[in-house]
Amino acid sequence: MRALFPGSFDPVTNGHLDLIARLVTLVDDMVVAIAVNPEKSPLFSVEERVELLREACRPWPVVQVQAFTGLVVDAARACGADVIVRGMRGSADADREMQMAQLNRAMTGIETMLLPASPAWAFVSSSFVREIARFGGDVAPYVPPTVAATIRDKYRQA
Repeated sequence: MRALFPGSFDPVTNGHLDLIARLVTLVDDMVVAIAVNPEKSPLFSVEERVELLREACRPWPVVQVQAFTGLVVDAARACGADVIVRGMRGSADADREMQMAQLNRAMTGIETMLLPASPAWAFVSSSFVREIARFGGDVAPYVPPTVAATIRDKYRQA
């Protein structure tokens, strides 16, 4: 079974990596797909996000990292995914993720697996990490070391 795990990953967090580590035990292979949304102003370019995610996913040879534009279902079809996987941190995510899962299935027949975040990471989000970093806080507990260093460099240049 091939899974597609889409997201913005701006930046990738330890919560994302926890989900990936758990997913590789459930599927044959997976594509971590970085969404390119021209309406957003990400901290990291898509190329930087691909590079950071590839480095972070190096322990799992069954994981491919690629960027995509457009609909998640189109990315799932393009890579031959059998299932779309989404993480949920809590009840605030549940309604939106359920609606998207139902819409994706109605559009393509591809099922969505909703995987709850581990309690240790349920409070971590990329947007919180960016905010902590913007105000000079330490993001090292929430992201891989290479990501923490890259974030520090990014804010030093700003």
